[in-house]
Amino acid sequence: MARHPELLIPASSLEVLKTAVIFGADAVYIGGEAFGLRAKAKNFSMDDMREGIRFAHERGVKVYVTANILAHNDDLPGVREYFKELKEIGPDALIIADPAVFEIAGEICPEIERHISTQANNTNYGTYLFWWKQGAKRVVSARELSLAEIKEIREKIPDGMEIESFVHGAMCISYSGRCLLSNYFTGRDANRGACTHPCRWKYSIVEETRPGEYMPVYENERGTYIFNSKDLCMIGHIPELIDAGIDSLKIEGRMKTALYVATVARTYRRALDDYARSPELYRKNMPWYLDQISNCTYRQFTTGFYFGKPADESQIYDSNTYVKEYTYLGIISGEQDGMYRIEQRNKFSVGETVEIMKPNGDNVEAVVRRLADEEGNEQDSAPHPKQVLYVDLGCRAELYDILRRAEPDVQE
Repeated sequence: MARHPELLIPASSLEVLKTAVIFGADAVYIGGEAFGLRAKAKNFSMDDMREGIRFAHERGVKVYVTANILAHNDDLPGVREYFKELKEIGPDALIIADPAVFEIAGEICPEIERHISTQANNTNYGTYLFWWKQGAKRVVSARELSLAEIKEIREKIPDGMEIESFVHGAMCISYSGRCLLSNYFTGRDANRGACTHPCRWKYSIVEETRPGEYMPVYENERGTYIFNSKDLCMIGHIPELIDAGIDSLKIEGRMKTALYVATVARTYRRALDDYARSPELYRKNMPWYLDQISNCTYRQFTTGFYFGKPADESQIYDSNTYVKEYTYLGIISGEQDGMYRIEQRNKFSVGETVEIMKPNGDNVEAVVRRLADEEGNEQDSAPHPKQVLYVDLGCRAELYDILRRAEPDVQE
């Protein structure tokens, strides 16, 4: 019997969590202020985490908390105290890589599911069975696995054990994300949450007797970004993902904006729902999925290792720039006298054409007719990030709709 996969969406903040929930997530994964692998993300205070879990649970959405550092001795007492706090807050699962952290979670909050992070290098069914025997409910597959390998794992593990796999977002060049470059170059340990992303840098060679003479490193004729991968995108392969027996389709991006999260969540939600209704409907709507998924910041796409080891030209990217087709302006958070409240994120002006992005898949063009601050003072533009504004769009918008602006051929 086919499994109906969960759509698992990342969230960097309470605002983004709410966006993920409204735009179609079945589950959201977040990081607290400690012990996760995205130290540079905004992350969640305990109060925000409590509010986010309440918001999600009221709408039937699960919340998983990452605690997937590779711990050192001095981390362990803090982990224990952290899990005592999480026990009271009540997330649906903890995502863990370190065996010591895993055991502490089982001791402190056994009622919370434990999921094994991709950081634990989960590349075979024996590893899955090991973690199942220790009490794990789910294992996140290594990104190096093909669909054929995942399908074999599915056949050799208990039916009640869950497989989670990344299907969209940035790809790390290191084995299951176990990177040492950041620590070596900058002293910031990727495995403790402080990655500086050196895989996105441009490299040259210097020969010992010729200091100051930089020679480019060529992966092939197209570029020198030898560690840099295209972004993963499996929106065109939902049937194969389901056939492999994957229980949770995971989107990468705990440092992304609400616009990115809304775009990816909405597109994968529609694709999954369409396929559940009819494979023909899914195939018919493929142009819409591909168009929508490109409407957020991305690097160009690859299918990664899912169909075997990729050829160089299919995965290595010749630039570290992103393609950016839309700019995020804000989220509708209220209404007053026919004007919509937003917290502005990028500059826009009266008279500009913007889009209202809706959770159901609609994109509605609107012209900014008026702008006013919280005191009611009219203004011609919105130049100050995070300023609270009221916008007259000349048409109907709803709570949690997103405002965005199309950008012609912009790279960043």
